Order: sequence, then structure tokens, then C-alpha cells
Amino acid sequence: MRASVLRNGRMVCRDDVPEPAPGPGQVLVKVLACGICGSDLHFAAHGEEMLALTDEMTRGAARRDVDLNRDVFMGHEFSAAILQAGPDTETHPPGTLVTSIPVLSSAKGFEPIVYSNDTIGGYAERMLLSAPLLLPIPRDVSPQHAALAEPMAVGLHAVNKSGIAPGETALVLGCGPIGMSIIAALRLRGVETIVASDFSSKRRELAVTMGAHRAVDPAQGSPFDTVKPAVVFEAIGVPGIIDDVLRRARPGTRLVVAGVCMQADTMHPFFAIAKEINIQFVLAYGPDEFAESLRAIAEGDIDVSPLITGEVGLDGVGAAFDDLADPERHCKILVTPEA
Repeated sequence: MRASVLRNGRMVCRDDVPEPAPGPGQVLVKVLACGICGSDLHFAAHGEEMLALTDEMTRGAARRDVDLNRDVFMGHEFSAAILQAGPDTETHPPGTLVTSIPVLSSAKGFEPIVYSNDTIGGYAERMLLSAPLLLPIPRDVSPQHAALAEPMAVGLHAVNKSGIAPGETALVLGCGPIGMSIIAALRLRGVETIVASDFSSKRRELAVTMGAHRAVDPAQGSPFDTVKPAVVFEAIGVPGIIDDVLRRARPGTRLVVAGVCMQADTMHPFFAIAKEINIQFVLAYGPDEFAESLRAIAEGDIDVSPLITGEVGLDGVGAAFDDLADPERHCKILVTPEA
């Protein structure tokens, strides 16, 4: 079986991956589409650091023995078709198009389908999924669009955590895939004033397409000079952004941090204390938010098609990782194993 794997910091295509066999409660599926996530790019560039920080946070309990000296499977934004159910497993019939939160139930427990030497992800021809977690893809939704239910759920979770009301102003800093999903979720929640900020002119145009009412260029001045947001969504993930928000935001602002900063950062708590700024860090989503994102795509409440700026086969994943570094060229590249 073919799969694209992380090897020595680069994505390479293998054609000798053993065929996965479904166990009880599992199904074997054919991958139809899988989005390349920014967290995959982070892991390719900062894998050792991410694993070390996870070790420190969990005292080694959650690392799950990922060995960067061996091939690593990735790909967690996927859609697929059921091929075969495992022993004593009741599920949808073969051929049913499905998606799922990226978690595999096995004899070893629950394994996240994120980074693993053993659990195959969506950058492969076939993979295993948990039968109880499957969500059928509605008939009128393409596999490519269904694969984006996962990243859309990330934005929905951030917006839900913010508690924003329709009449409040939202400022989204950074218009990469996370920022775009936040903008889409804000529009879904009926927020009447959504302002996006990004240095890339292409990303600003796309932000408006996804639902922002206005997009500003921070090179022309701080967005806080013209926007007085009630909620700020930080989707950049570089040092200094949080502190800059604390300095510029008005009293009572809620700051939701969705960008993953891989470096140590410094901020001045004085500004947050003096202004009583509430800071909320967010990660991933819940199963209900994943299901709502798929429903929103199916019912046309979120149009993900503008986000898809490229498709590659398994042998093109490495080049796609490189291409995603240029915000003027791409937002979301899908891997279609049969391409």
C-alpha cells in the first residue's frame, strides 16, 4: 500500500506500507481526500520540540512512543469510503462515504490519528477508523469539502469558547487556515462585524470571501487604530503578538489564542490586569462541534470551496508542504491518494 510519511523532516512516498486489518469496532476505509494541516507543517519542522514539550506537560504519559528516527504517519483532516468492517462490528454498508474525528479505538486504548509510527493517517491509500465515531457524509457533499469539516470545527470551537454575541465586534489576527475557520464560524454564529488582519493581500481577499466584513493590512498601521473589538482571535502564533494585543486592546476585551507559538513568549501581565482582559487558549474541538461543522458544510452555511487552493497525490505531499509556506499561493492543499 502507498502512503506519504515523514522521514528525516521531509515527506516521502512509500509503496511498501503493510495493509491495515480492521479489528473489532474498526473499519477499513479508502481515503478519498485529506487536508494538509498547519500542525502537520509544525510537526515536520519542530517535531522533536513538540514531543519534548508534550513530555514535559504530561510527564511522558501522552507521547505514545513517537520515534522520529522511524517513519511517521500523519493526516487527520480526511474523508473516506468504507471497504470492510472488523470482526463483530456493526456499521454502515461498504461504499458509504464517511468522515470522523481523528481517533482510533483499539486494544491499546484510544489513539489519536495525528502523529504515529504505527497508526496510519489520511496521507495513505487506506486507513482504519473507529466504527462508533463515523459520520456519514451527506449525499450532496463532495469528499473534498467533507475533509474540511475537521479544520472548520477548530474555528467553531474557538468561537464557541469566546462567548461572542452577534452584536459584538470580532477582530481576527492572521488569515491562515485557522483564521479562515474562525471567520467562517463567526459568520455562522451571526456576528455582525468581523474584521480580519493579515499582511498577505491574497489572504485578505479570501477572508472577505469567507465572511469577514472588512480586511486590513497591518503594514499600514495597527488594526486597533480603526477597530475596537470586543473579542480578538489570535491566529498567528508568533512571539510578541499576545503582548501587543494586551497593550492595544481596550479594557474588558476577550482574547482567544488559537495560534500555536512554538517559541517561548513574553508578555506584560500589567496590561491585562489593568484592563481586566480575559485570555482564553483553545485547542481542537468536541465531537458535537465536528458534527455541526459537517452539517454547516452540507447545508451551505459554510462554503469551504474557496479555501481549497490545490490538490496533490501521495507523491506530491512533500512539495505541497513547501508550497504552503507561501501565503500568496495557497491556503489549503488536499491530498487525494488516487490522483
